[in-house]
Amino acid sequence: MAETLLMKQQLVVVARSQHRAPRLRATDRFFLGFFTLFLNPGRIAKNAVIVKPSTLLSFHRTLVRRKYQRLFSSRHRNKLGPKGPSPGLIAAIVDMKKRNPRFGCPRIAQQISLAFGVGINKDVFRRVLEKHYYPGKGDGGPSWLTFLGNAKDSLWSLDLFRCESITLRSHWVMVVMDQFSRRIIGFAAHAGDCDGIAY
Repeated sequence: MAETLLMKQQLVVVARSQHRAPRLRATDRFFLGFFTLFLNPGRIAKNAVIVKPSTLLSFHRTLVRRKYQRLFSSRHRNKLGPKGPSPGLIAAIVDMKKRNPRFGCPRIAQQISLAFGVGINKDVFRRVLEKHYYPGKGDGGPSWLTFLGNAKDSLWSLDLFRCESITLRSHWVMVVMDQFSRRIIGFAAHAGDCDGIAY
C-alpha cells in the first residue's frame, strides 16, 4: 500500500511539471520520505526514479544517433584526404558534359581516360558534375510537377525507410500508398540488412 501511495505521489509531481524537471514542494518531500519508511529497502531504488515515455524515446534517439555516429564517422578526423581532380580536369569534364548532355558518368570517364590517359573512378566524375555542372532548362514538354499533377489519380508512391528497435536492431520498412486515395497498398518489414542473400 505504501508503494502504491508513493507511485501516486510521484504521478502528481509529474503531472504538475511542464517541459522541465519536476519541482518538489515541501509537502512532496515529506510524503515521499514518509512513504519510504514503510517500504522494503530493496524496493526503494525501483520506486525512486520517475521516467516519462518522452524520456525513454529521447534516450532511444540518443542511442541510435550514437550507434550510427560510431559506425560511420571517421576515426581520424585530422587526417587529410586526397586533394581531388585538378581544375583543368574539372573543366574538361564539365565541357564534355555540356557538349554531350546524354553522356553518363561511365561514358565520360571512358572518354577522358582515352583522351588524357587519366584513370579516375566514375564516382569522381559524378561528384564533379554534381558540384560544377548546371544544366540549362529545357523547353521540350511539360515539367515533372505538371505531369505528376495530371496523373495523380493513377500513381503509387513507394517509401523505403529504416527504423531502430529498442534493442538498437535495424528494421527496414517498405510502404506502398495510392497517391489519390491515400490508401495503403502494401506494407512489409525486414529485420537486418537488405541484401540478395536475405531474400
